[in-house]
Amino acid sequence: MSPDIIDLRSDTVTRPTPAMRQAMASAEVGDDVLGDDPTVIALQERIAHIMGKEAACFVPSGTMANQTAIRAHTEPGDEVIAHLDSHIIHYETGAPAALSGVMIRPLSGAAGLFDAPDVEHALRPDNCHSPRSRLLIVENTHNRGGGSIWPIDQLTRVTSLARSKGLRVHLDGARLWNACAATGLKPADYARHFDTISCCFSKGLGAPAGSAVCGDKPTIARVHRFRKMFGGTMRQSGVLAAAALHALEHHRDRLTDDHANAQRLAKGLRTIPGLTTPLPVETNMVFFDIDPKLGTGAQFAAKLKARNVWLFDTAPQRLRAVCHLDVTTAQIDHAIDIIAQAAGAHRPQPATAH
Repeated sequence: MSPDIIDLRSDTVTRPTPAMRQAMASAEVGDDVLGDDPTVIALQERIAHIMGKEAACFVPSGTMANQTAIRAHTEPGDEVIAHLDSHIIHYETGAPAALSGVMIRPLSGAAGLFDAPDVEHALRPDNCHSPRSRLLIVENTHNRGGGSIWPIDQLTRVTSLARSKGLRVHLDGARLWNACAATGLKPADYARHFDTISCCFSKGLGAPAGSAVCGDKPTIARVHRFRKMFGGTMRQSGVLAAAALHALEHHRDRLTDDHANAQRLAKGLRTIPGLTTPLPVETNMVFFDIDPKLGTGAQFAAKLKARNVWLFDTAPQRLRAVCHLDVTTAQIDHAIDIIAQAAGAHRPQPATAH
């Protein structure tokens, strides 16, 4: 990729650092299908320890992490309760229905959040006419909520209510690392409220691929089984596990840099006429809306791409920018200038000292 391109499409676009590539090149490998890849085993033990759980399963993607967890907790005909803007609804190609045969009961709420009464109202009666309410899924941080963080007290209320009603609870923690970086809480502080947790190594942490599901041993044994069924078991995957281990040890502390860049970007966008930031910026994501006079989100994104700033349109008038380890503060400032030019605005340059 050209060094002139400022790629803000996602924190998944990062490339392995030289040190990560070295860790991958020197990884000890075996055959993970046969269960003897030592680096995969080491990663699974490490991530289970970080989450405070008994076991973990390494999978190729965040989608597979969520879907193997859903399948492990449910049976066909069950119902899963989740926010209507959840990743499992919008970005996993209908997999809950196709792979697990479950229905989704969507909840509303600002920034991708909801509370205990919302869950209680969504529960189905125990009779032969209704699907069985079986699983609650919480997404933290919440992507379409603006990278929003669940307050720990609210999360405790929601999961406690669900468990009291006999539901299993799963955390889509693809970007849990960002929530921890912003709050100072440890992953286990969140994970202890859930039966299973998915987490991603290629979002924010900079690994080229891979996620994990953590939980108790019987549930993770089922996750392993469904990983195989869904085609996600790999052979010498210790090469990828080594990248994930390197990311866990070296890339978590620097996430606050991405958060600072997101705040810087949002502040700059607010100075541009025709642009608004409708969602609070809590982590590494910035959503902004454009005035229809500037065209649609897709048209504005195309205009920016022609100027080497890449990002995604997520709604007719909304775009998303995601800060990550491959984007510097200087590039954020340059991106703000380019966005202003695309909007037809003139941003005054700071005065130089004499």
